Amino acid sequence: MSQLKKLRKKIDQIDRKILDFLNERAEIIVNIGKIKSKKISPSFSPYREAQVYDSLIKANKGPLSNDTIKAIYREIMSGSLSLQSHLKIAYLGPEASFTQIAALKKFGKSLDYLECDSIADVFTEVERDRADYGVVPIENSTEGAVNYTLDMFIDSDLKICSESYLPIEHNLLSKHKKISAVKSIYSHEQVFAQCRIWLERNLPNVKLIPCASTTQAAMAATDGRGRAAIASKLAAEKYDLNILSASIEDSPHNVTRFLIIGKQEAKPSGNDKTSIVFSMKDRVGALHDVLTPFKKNNINLTKIESRPSKKKVWKYYFFVDMQGHIKDKKIRQALEGLEKNCSYYKELGSYPASR
Repeated sequence: MSQLKKLRKKIDQIDRKILDFLNERAEIIVNIGKIKSKKISPSFSPYREAQVYDSLIKANKGPLSNDTIKAIYREIMSGSLSLQSHLKIAYLGPEASFTQIAALKKFGKSLDYLECDSIADVFTEVERDRADYGVVPIENSTEGAVNYTLDMFIDSDLKICSESYLPIEHNLLSKHKKISAVKSIYSHEQVFAQCRIWLERNLPNVKLIPCASTTQAAMAATDGRGRAAIASKLAAEKYDLNILSASIEDSPHNVTRFLIIGKQEAKPSGNDKTSIVFSMKDRVGALHDVLTPFKKNNINLTKIESRPSKKKVWKYYFFVDMQGHIKDKKIRQALEGLEKNCSYYKELGSYPASR
């Protein structure tokens, strides 16, 4: 016991040192905030955030994992942001949705959050300065693009200033404590599709009831009476439900990409993406001419998505993501060559690429 007491005493001493360093760091953050306010600079700096994470990961020698270090510093930086200004983050609700989880993962728990009923509402809240940033889903690794988000960028002046990837984990939740008590399961139709194999193997005779969201499903499960829901762990915490089975999704690689939208452009971080949207002139060889500048400048296109323009039959918008920042010389040259062959062209933003 004497050895255990010595080790715990050492931990207490280290904790006090950590606390002193955190408060010293916070004082510096406050001074940085004063300088930023004079220059009218945004408090949230995606490129600086990326630099901090990269530096910590390179310096980390363990035993703490890189994910653990990032989670700790996420909250440290969240607290720092709250000292500089009262940032408000709009997200696609309802509460306990995966978009809220993505927002919390990106900005931490020290900021203010605004629940929105639709993707359009997230854009509106940021455009009208009722929120500083917005978080919206853009694509899922199994379900593909979120077309409504893509469409919103056509008429909106907001920029993509960051991105975040969230592994989607589905859990069977209920007031009951045993799976055998479950007679009906509530969830979104897409969630049922993503858990089809598990459901067929484990609960083949249970009634599946579609809901508008996983949060609504969790609320339905609070009633008991043989009900369960497939939703997030955050929903389990919020609605005091038991997790009867965790990670029941069929694919272990089910990941959703989210975009952080705002009015400011992100500075280069050294590892960036650039997103654009364009439509081509209607002539032979148009697609070849549009893509040639990227090949000439050796630029890697990480995503190409097409959407009907809804303004003219058989006219399409193309959404493209590429590696590099808009201020990179080769990116600038490629986009200048591209724009010459477009009937519509718009830069959606450059931002740090998320790992």
